[in-house]
Amino acid sequence: MTVLVTDAGFRPDSWDKGFVALEEAAANTVSLDVASDTDPADLIPRLAGVEMVRVDFPSFADGRGFTIARQLRLAGYKGRLRAKGHVISDQYAMARRCGFDEVEIDDDLAARQPEKDWVFRADWRAHDYQSRMRARAGS
Repeated sequence: MTVLVTDAGFRPDSWDKGFVALEEAAANTVSLDVASDTDPADLIPRLAGVEMVRVDFPSFADGRGFTIARQLRLAGYKGRLRAKGHVISDQYAMARRCGFDEVEIDDDLAARQPEKDWVFRADWRAHDYQSRMRARAGS
């Protein structure tokens, strides 16, 4: 089983359209599974009609998924972005700032890092270093 983490906390996964690996995707694919080593430049042209992209995080130390999310948002992708795998609660604010809408974790990680640990970081806009620095520069 998996748990979805959003700014509101834990919730069950209600996505029922499945996921298709990028290399198996057809023209009518609505949701993609993307590996952490995917080049965003190769992915962007294939996003027409895609409602959700789920990016794999094989390790909490592998930050390539953050780059993928940021590049997709900068390219104009408006669909749902989901981080999946070994994202830890300390990385939740970064995931949201990069463009992820939600994080999918397994039950074991949810037990080790309970909902309160994630919700604590849900006010990710208030703890944005760059925004604080811009505000100071403007005063």
